[in-house]
Amino acid sequence: MISISIVREIGPEIISLICAGRIGSGIGAELGSMKVTEQIDAMEVSGTNPFNYLVVTRILATILMLPLLIIVGDALALIGSAIIENLKGGVSFVLYFNKVFDALHYNDIIPAITKSFFFGFTIGLVGCYKGYTCKKGTVGVGLASNTSVVYASLLLFVIDFIAVFVNDVLF
Repeated sequence: MISISIVREIGPEIISLICAGRIGSGIGAELGSMKVTEQIDAMEVSGTNPFNYLVVTRILATILMLPLLIIVGDALALIGSAIIENLKGGVSFVLYFNKVFDALHYNDIIPAITKSFFFGFTIGLVGCYKGYTCKKGTVGVGLASNTSVVYASLLLFVIDFIAVFVNDVLF
């Protein structure tokens, strides 16, 4: 039960929420401060496309890195669970991991990894949008950073709801 719940839901959702807080706010604040200090306007004047340079790269980075973070996080959660089961329940590591890998199937792993790409896209897109449309000086930068975290976190729950629904229909 632990392995299925970690791999399917808890791992991807918790790690994505942490990344939405850290990465989403960072992207929103960074792009917001660049917008307020007119660095983005300077890039446009110099002939550089700031959208490709600033937005596309950040969205691609979140799309590619979040699934890797989720895989590492799931592995660490399963190892931590094995340690607790060994210390408290007297279950050997071999028995624990045999049971974990017997319980997990591709129908558990593939949808979790697939939705993590959507989670990464959402975090990157919301952070970039809020930072790129920032106004009102330093107050706007703080607002962009804060709202990017809130909107990304909300959208993560919506996407997870849709992913669970689609997973139940397909599998």
